[in-house]
Amino acid sequence: MKPCVIFCAAGFDGLLFPIPEDALVIAADGGLRHTQALGLQPDVILGDFDSLGYVPADSRVYPVEKDDTDTMLAVKLALDRGCDFFLFYGSLDGPRLDHTVANFQTLAYLASHGARGVLIGREYIVTVLSGETIAFPETASGILSLFCLGAGAEVTISGLQYPLDRGTLTPDFPLGVSNHFVGTPARITVHQGLVLALWDRKNGLGVRGC
Repeated sequence: MKPCVIFCAAGFDGLLFPIPEDALVIAADGGLRHTQALGLQPDVILGDFDSLGYVPADSRVYPVEKDDTDTMLAVKLALDRGCDFFLFYGSLDGPRLDHTVANFQTLAYLASHGARGVLIGREYIVTVLSGETIAFPETASGILSLFCLGAGAEVTISGLQYPLDRGTLTPDFPLGVSNHFVGTPARITVHQGLVLALWDRKNGLGVRGC
């Protein structure tokens, strides 16, 4: 997979792990502050720069009035460059709830384009699963929650407090909220549909497979 790391403008407490050497690194608007704090020179700087407050040199500048968020601009550019695995920092812990929800939709956009995306926050990790399995070791702890995106999703959950065998999650009832790791290997398989999954950051990215 070709990775892309996108820095957004919300809160940021550090990298989960070192950035892969072959990753495309993009600073989206105020995300440039985070790359500067890391001493990291991004490959691309873009946005309308309403969050940053000034226009950096050698940046791609877009109007404030546009259909795409700055994060989505970064995603589209990276997809055009062949990236198919995305890590987002500064994407969960900001004052704008609407942008957080927009980032959830961005994960679904990536899934619909054959790519994977992960939002890495201060406390949580969020991703979208579709037609695949994600696994966690017995050392995982805390909460894992699943939310259906779209018409409905067929899901199997094993190794957590509340198992499910090819059950149905719907977008109008939070059946998948607040499941718990219980000290055994855990697996979540999304057979059909789109599912937003979130868990404690301390558990890492999990292991994904089709």
